[in-house]
Amino acid sequence: MSTPPRPMTKDALKSAFGGESMAHMRYVIFADIAEKEGFPNVARLFRAIAYAEKIHARNHYEKLRMLKQGEKVVAEAPFGPGNTSKNLELAIMGEEFEIKEMYPAYIELAKFQGEKAAELSFRWALEAEKIHAELFRKAKEYVDRGEDFPIDGYIWICPVCGFTYIGKEPPKKCPICGALGEKFVKF
Repeated sequence: MSTPPRPMTKDALKSAFGGESMAHMRYVIFADIAEKEGFPNVARLFRAIAYAEKIHARNHYEKLRMLKQGEKVVAEAPFGPGNTSKNLELAIMGEEFEIKEMYPAYIELAKFQGEKAAELSFRWALEAEKIHAELFRKAKEYVDRGEDFPIDGYIWICPVCGFTYIGKEPPKKCPICGALGEKFVKF
């Protein structure tokens, strides 16, 4: 985007940036709580996905680079941190909001307004959020039984789009954005 996005797309980018920034911080806080409660793999999952949320925030923020003023941001965020089970529930709620409400609407808006860069940023985040929600659901099942989430290998994050993968090695290529697996960040 060399010209500023149209006002509605600009507002969507700002809100998405705000939401992803808050998700990043919530997950960093949740990781510390999980660590203290004896769930080191859940803590690692929160830290890895916090990094992915930072990537989403960065991608949205970069689409606003031509702006040069203070902006107010309105974004959805579940509040009320608690124990690891509750925090996983809050994380699932946030991811589900993005999957079912926020990103589908923002994608359609960007598409309607011909804002291809914003549309791509929203699409990448949506696809990664689907994976995050599923990982948090699985982790919650274990935590609710008093067990840590088993992770065989590492959690790999694509540094371009936030795609998240668990395994001993990253995929050769990101299935969302096409980035090479050798560039993935390991947790």
